[in-house]
Amino acid sequence: DYVEYLARREIYWLVSVNGVSGIQLLDGECGSRFSRAVFALRSAALDRIDSFFPAGDYSNAMLRAILMGDSVRLEKIWTQNYRATGTYHALVISGLHVAVIAGLLLFLLRWLYLPGPAALIIAGCSAWLYALVTGWEAPVVRSAGGFTLYLIARYFYRDRNLLNLLAAVAFGFLLLDPRQLFEASFQLSFLSVAAIAAFAVPFMEVSWGPLARGLRGLNDRDRELHMAPRVAQFRIELRLLAETLHAWTRIPSRVAGATLASGLWVFFKGLDLAAISMMVQLGLALPMVLYFHRISLSGISANLLVVPLTSLVVPLGLLGVLTGWKLPAQAAGLLLDWSRVVVDWHAGWEPNWRIPDPPAIVALAFTICLAAVAFVPHSRRIWKRGAMMGAGILLVVIIWHPFKPDVVPGSFELTAIDVGQGDSLFLALPDGTLMMMDGGGIPTFGGRSAPRLDIGEDVVSPYLWKRSIRRLDALAFTHLHADHCGGIQAIMENFRPRELWTGATPDIELWRSIRAKASQLGIQVKPLRAGTRFSFGGAGVEVLSPPEDYIPGEQPGNNDSLVVRFTYARHSFLLTGDLERRMEHALPVEKTDVLKVAHHGSRTSTGSEFVQALRPAFGIISVGFENSYRNPHPEVIDRLEADKTRVLRTDYSGAITIRSDGTRFSLETGL
Repeated sequence: DYVEYLARREIYWLVSVNGVSGIQLLDGECGSRFSRAVFALRSAALDRIDSFFPAGDYSNAMLRAILMGDSVRLEKIWTQNYRATGTYHALVISGLHVAVIAGLLLFLLRWLYLPGPAALIIAGCSAWLYALVTGWEAPVVRSAGGFTLYLIARYFYRDRNLLNLLAAVAFGFLLLDPRQLFEASFQLSFLSVAAIAAFAVPFMEVSWGPLARGLRGLNDRDRELHMAPRVAQFRIELRLLAETLHAWTRIPSRVAGATLASGLWVFFKGLDLAAISMMVQLGLALPMVLYFHRISLSGISANLLVVPLTSLVVPLGLLGVLTGWKLPAQAAGLLLDWSRVVVDWHAGWEPNWRIPDPPAIVALAFTICLAAVAFVPHSRRIWKRGAMMGAGILLVVIIWHPFKPDVVPGSFELTAIDVGQGDSLFLALPDGTLMMMDGGGIPTFGGRSAPRLDIGEDVVSPYLWKRSIRRLDALAFTHLHADHCGGIQAIMENFRPRELWTGATPDIELWRSIRAKASQLGIQVKPLRAGTRFSFGGAGVEVLSPPEDYIPGEQPGNNDSLVVRFTYARHSFLLTGDLERRMEHALPVEKTDVLKVAHHGSRTSTGSEFVQALRPAFGIISVGFENSYRNPHPEVIDRLEADKTRVLRTDYSGAITIRSDGTRFSLETGL
């Protein structure tokens, strides 16, 4: 619901201007002086980054995103591997950045012997200033709030329990804006910290945590009087090992002991990071499946290297921005290059295994098991271990997803997915065969730049995953206009169809790219022309256009459209792509029950004679809400309604589903 999404951000109007000539810059100033000062600071910081690295450079885009939250210059090809390996969080401003910046500042202030209250106030103010300059994004504001509560607790010498701190921050922000509860960023932010507090910290505490703390003052034997027996024994064994090294190598035993302690401290910190990464992956497993339909198998090892690297990038990059010194910025750029190598290597063996939505009962059971692991007392070990085992089994079930697609057996289903100003049709055939006709997309006519939103990845695929679909039997696209085939490659990648049906395809770069993707994935390309008939999935398929002798132009056109009629028992479905009137006259038309109205209801298609010959019971128009093309045209609506056709529009009804059992129809809409 894009309207609701914008409303949560207090955006209630959208304005578009056709060309820069329609924009006039007026004299004067607007906004508050405070806002102008904040924007001036932000602009100065971004300009400083641009002075270090040229626009379009990888390091430039990454530093702007990591330090200032400006992701405009991030190319999809740079970030897709970070997403696949579960390390994308390192590229967006979050609690990690606030903790590194404010925590490092607090350490430096205390190192300079600044009085405690003054150091706490300066560190807290720095967190809020950083939130302001980076755009007041919700994750940063939440992190600044949490850090402030931590400082308050530290000032009053209160026990700083992470779960209590997290609950207080969540309560405060939900009190101010309850709508945040439904934001993915809010859920992921708090769940990740909750996983650290509820799973990682207790796990480390009962395993190597006490041993790591026991490394302090290894040669001070009096400390062992106040330590647990296993920690004291651990320290004694380390000192004995240091004495052995002294005997073998003549290294002073104190130096050998300090070296052992330092090495083990690094080892334990690595274990901490691995445990945190693993527990965060576990805690976020369900929301990652629901929102992104993937769980990264390489995330633990990738985060083990990427998080330390980006944690160093933040202070080095900020040092360069604040001082204008290019050397730390170049060092940050080098670390980003190393991080990229790590991520690309992990992505090379990360399987592109996308996961459909699990059934609600499975998701609920998994959540209950995780809650039991977190909150059942350690004294009830049997219950706790049972919950761990249950969570593990259910996680395997969620990833494996042994559930059948959500379709009605023995029926023919046609669903027009709401993809805005474009076409994407899902078909479930009587024997369970599944296919798609067109993949949606955003029009790029009139010199518009390629869209950042991939309709195939961000709209069509989630719809199919929500219906427990992992694989398609066939995928077809009517023609090579972006609003029909813009999402095709993402659908091919995510659902690996066995066949790709095509009509008339000009030899342009887009077609070559689609064909190469099909070859890479082992998908059989099946060109279709008028007169072709075959049985598919328990239904009859008849290709009506393009004609056998049709030659497409140098650029794709509406009349290249693949027109197909599906027949099941007494009912027929005619899918027309964007076919225009000139080609409609050449079709062997006959009575049809369901018509996918061509070209989004434009008056260049669906002529009067064509409608009168078809006499459809239902006319489906896939069209964007309040689109700039003003589709569908009133003349087309009048023609259809004059022939007693029930007109269904995706801009009014959302996804439109028509099912046939061969004798009767049923209708469902998304709104």
